[in-house]
Amino acid sequence: MILALIVALPFLGALLPPLVERHGRSVCAAAAALVPLTGLILLLAQTDSVFAGHTLTLIQPWLPGLGLSFSLRLDGLGYLFALLILGIGVLVIIYARYYLSDEEPMGRFFAFLLLFMGAMLGVVLSENLLLMLVFWELTSLSSFLLIGFWGHRSDARKGARMALAVTGGGGLALLAGVLLVGHIAGSFELTQVLAAGEQIRAHALYPLALVLVLLGVFTKSAQFPFHFWLPHAMAAPTPVSAYLHSATMVKAGVFLLARLYPALSGSDLWFYLVSLSGLATLLLGAAMALFQHDLKGLLAYSTISHLGLITLLFGLDSQLSNVAAVFHLINHATFKASLFMAAGIIDHETGSRDMRLLNGMWKYLPHTAVLAMVASLAMAGVPLLNGFLSKEMFFGETLQQDLLGSFSWVVPAVATLAAVFSVAYSLRFVHDVFFNGEPRALPKFPPHEPPRYMKLPVEILVLLCLVVGMLPGVTVAPLLAAAASASLGGELPEYSLAIWHGFNMPLAMSFVALVGGVLVYVMRQPLFRWYADLPDTDAKDVFEQQVQRVTHAARWITGHLENGSLQRYLAWLLGAATLMVALCLAPLPQIAGARALTPLDGMTALGMVVLSVSGVLTAIFHRQRLIALMVLGVAGLLVALAFVRFSAPDLALTQLVVEVVTLVLLILALYYLPSRTPGESSSLRGLRDLILACAFGVMVALLAFAVLTRPYASIADYFLANSVSGGGGTNVVNVILVDFRGFDTLGEITVLVIAAVGIYAMLSGLHLSTPTCDPQGRRWAHAKHPLVLETLSRLMLPLALLISVFIFLRGHNLPGGGFIAGLITSVALVLQYIASGIAWVERRMNFKYQRMAGAGVVIAGLTGLGSWAFGRSFLTTAFGHFELPLVGEFELASALFFDLGVYLTVVGSTLLILVNLGRVSLAPTESKEIH
Repeated sequence: MILALIVALPFLGALLPPLVERHGRSVCAAAAALVPLTGLILLLAQTDSVFAGHTLTLIQPWLPGLGLSFSLRLDGLGYLFALLILGIGVLVIIYARYYLSDEEPMGRFFAFLLLFMGAMLGVVLSENLLLMLVFWELTSLSSFLLIGFWGHRSDARKGARMALAVTGGGGLALLAGVLLVGHIAGSFELTQVLAAGEQIRAHALYPLALVLVLLGVFTKSAQFPFHFWLPHAMAAPTPVSAYLHSATMVKAGVFLLARLYPALSGSDLWFYLVSLSGLATLLLGAAMALFQHDLKGLLAYSTISHLGLITLLFGLDSQLSNVAAVFHLINHATFKASLFMAAGIIDHETGSRDMRLLNGMWKYLPHTAVLAMVASLAMAGVPLLNGFLSKEMFFGETLQQDLLGSFSWVVPAVATLAAVFSVAYSLRFVHDVFFNGEPRALPKFPPHEPPRYMKLPVEILVLLCLVVGMLPGVTVAPLLAAAASASLGGELPEYSLAIWHGFNMPLAMSFVALVGGVLVYVMRQPLFRWYADLPDTDAKDVFEQQVQRVTHAARWITGHLENGSLQRYLAWLLGAATLMVALCLAPLPQIAGARALTPLDGMTALGMVVLSVSGVLTAIFHRQRLIALMVLGVAGLLVALAFVRFSAPDLALTQLVVEVVTLVLLILALYYLPSRTPGESSSLRGLRDLILACAFGVMVALLAFAVLTRPYASIADYFLANSVSGGGGTNVVNVILVDFRGFDTLGEITVLVIAAVGIYAMLSGLHLSTPTCDPQGRRWAHAKHPLVLETLSRLMLPLALLISVFIFLRGHNLPGGGFIAGLITSVALVLQYIASGIAWVERRMNFKYQRMAGAGVVIAGLTGLGSWAFGRSFLTTAFGHFELPLVGEFELASALFFDLGVYLTVVGSTLLILVNLGRVSLAPTESKEIH
């Protein structure tokens, strides 16, 4: 339960900041920080177990038929990422307290941040791959909200859309890849998937599965050629950049590489796809970072480069490269988050992030300058800082690979060149911002140090850069060993975290990178002029152009297919369906199967003829609305009789009552419409519709004939066999609705309530003039409520309600149930409104129909949750037989309460619609809405 609590805390805690925002910014930030602090305490309590090599799991079945379960696992790798998510999350919240202005909706910001935090925790702690995908998509949605937090800015809106489109598209590819991996491994549980590595790599679908998974990884972690979205996501507030784009979200992709490493790595295809993409990203990001004038732009491209470095290490496919990748992942999170926060402080105090204006900040921000310089040197890989250790391991691993044959030297050469640019852009960050003369035309001048606690998170992260760089064996070694062994899925290779390994090739490469980086920075001006002469291509503009092209194409297609004509829509639908049926039936040697037809008796034949005639008459008289409605009612009655004929009394009852309610609804609507529909279709279009209707009718008849004359297996046998033993009822239809398919019924009544509320909202405040005469010009009678109808309706009400209760109580074993009983009650009450008027009924039965409908959904949902309390699946029926004096033995099932929820929902929703529709003709003074 601890794992579930760690994941659930941010989602629950997201409600706190908006609630306490009115008590002040500090209280709001404290409420937000309390959530990750609590999670961090719970996580740290598991440290000894995780470092000892144990894997903690929690498995709760959810949808076992689909392979989806609420399964969580905590091993070394999950522990590392959860530590980064929670630890840096606390620091970002403290930092954001001082970064955001007084006008910003801080409660909403922290709610979004905690939502994202929970989604990331779900990704890194999921044992089930399908569950991981659910959280994966939540990270994309919540990051969209955070990147677009400043919605008044165009760059924020466009950056958020781009990030969502790219990562969302990658998420779809990842979904397909995970489904293939689960299919090959026979399970979506990580434990079984990781153990099936050989089986997965030997399968014919492995290449396709690998490509799809890597598409999800590369889009999320901004790998080439999907790197373009990350710099434009820098339009987000700097706390978001420090959290999402250095420590968490962009790490989700490389986390998945580490997590699935035992299952997917070890093939040449893995090496070429992962390592070459990482190598290209490493060099491209490093080179582009040097030419950025925006501080956050430089850090964004450097993030892309370092993510490429980590990806390259996973692609090199050796055990030690995996260790180096995990090590650099830890180091990058610390120095890059601190650099983003330092950049935010500079922007906050000067009003600018342009390095061409930010000069000489050492004089004004000396404390911030020291922190930023230490973090920058760690990013450059200077000795005695954490970045140096992991970069040396990286250089060493590039020298060990030989999968490119005679061109294997390219990998260490490109790695060294990228490191040269890394040193150069790190020097630019330090020199151009804190030295290089005096500041020019700053929006805020003179700048000064920020509030004390705004620098505290930066100090903590920079301190980690120092102590890990100087004392790696004491600080990071146990965490690295636990995380790397979990990623490898086996024993760790021998490696050393010593600061000094003697004079060797990795040290020489580091020296070349440092010297080369200084030289490149000294010669930067010619490089800047060369870069300025290149074609100016903005990825954001290119992306927006493609979006506009897709939009125009969609609008063109929609304009030709969707012109507002229902006839055209139906023509396309019926024509396509007819064509599909014809193509499916064409290969059959004969339409009729071997199964004997049901004997046809006279009454059934008569009913079929009447039903057919009513359908034809409806089409003929469709312009005369009232006549068409009456003929259509005959068709509904014949359908109910057909259900009776074929032994479906539940369906017959439902059809009959639904027919009454529908007729009332249509008559209320027709009351405000002309009695005749004007002719709009040409003769040619009428001929087309006739041909299409006949063709579709023939095809449906042939399809039904072909299916019903052939033997087929039906799920009905299962329900008939298990209705009593599994659901405790002999009425199979009702047992299906409240037990076997109870979740569907819950969804349906929820939709019914939503529709009723929507109709109520549309009718609210609507007033239509009352027709004064019938279509023939005869005036309506002054007596709106005839005495005979009033008297009979009042006598019928208690009888109808008694029948409704009877139908409700018998529904589990005999035809009936909550849905039918609810409709009977609705008809009885609507009759009172029609016979006696709304005002008369309201004085005696002033029900709140919205509350009734909502209460029905709540009761139905609570009934389902009650099953969990007894260790049963959601909405599983519990039943038993009891005996009372005088009454005798009777059965009681928990489904009765679920049926009660259905009953209340049907009554509340139906009356909310019908009563408010019936009063739109009343004067405003009379038209008090029925709730």
